[in-house]
Amino acid sequence: MPRQATTKKDEGGVAAVDRAFAIVLALEAAATPVTLADLARTTGLYKSTLLRLLVSLERHSIVVRRDNHRYCLGPLAFRLGRAYENTYHLRAHILPILENLVETGTESPSFHVRHGAWTRVCMFRIDSRHSTLDRVRAGDLLPIDRGAAGKVLLAFESPEAVRSKNPPDPIATSFGERDAACAAVACPVFGPEQVLYGAISLSGPRERFKPAEVRRMSKLLLSAGASATQSLGGIWPWSSPPGH
Repeated sequence: MPRQATTKKDEGGVAAVDRAFAIVLALEAAATPVTLADLARTTGLYKSTLLRLLVSLERHSIVVRRDNHRYCLGPLAFRLGRAYENTYHLRAHILPILENLVETGTESPSFHVRHGAWTRVCMFRIDSRHSTLDRVRAGDLLPIDRGAAGKVLLAFESPEAVRSKNPPDPIATSFGERDAACAAVACPVFGPEQVLYGAISLSGPRERFKPAEVRRMSKLLLSAGASATQSLGGIWPWSSPPGH
């Protein structure tokens, strides 16, 4: 029997809301519609609790129940995703920059944003022209504490980090942290008021991340980060690639 999920009192918030979002996140992570039993195993919630919450989620079109009694995300989830993109106009600003990186022969570019306390989500991804690739797709949830993009999102989470006289190095690297066979380099993208919008990363098989290639891609990545930041109305804090 699953153990009823609880919310720590010192974290604040409303337990019912936290549980409802646990359902939404479980459905987001599922590749196909899931049963009530599946949700119970994934969320740790009792079936009786799940059924009460699912009624409310269905009422607001966040969740849809299929005829075979399986559950999946509803149309409101799609609309929220579109609203997020429209709010920041990310697709129009970011995708051309990712496409340009592919044209220069880099590894596969992607754009990541923070997603909760422990995760990040890949919003956009374009495969490189190499025959072998790493496994990252738009919509993937990845750990915030592993990988180059996660390091960037943590390092520049506070606008004060960018406004300081000595901001952190804009380039982060990772070698086998999330996947032993893969590596990545990443840099930040800012909007107005030095607010961090996300991180552009270049990732692929680790054997192609030799020092010379990392230096070359880092230079291209810094140019891409600066261009994306300026396009989104932000100010790039570095006049030249520090240390690269």
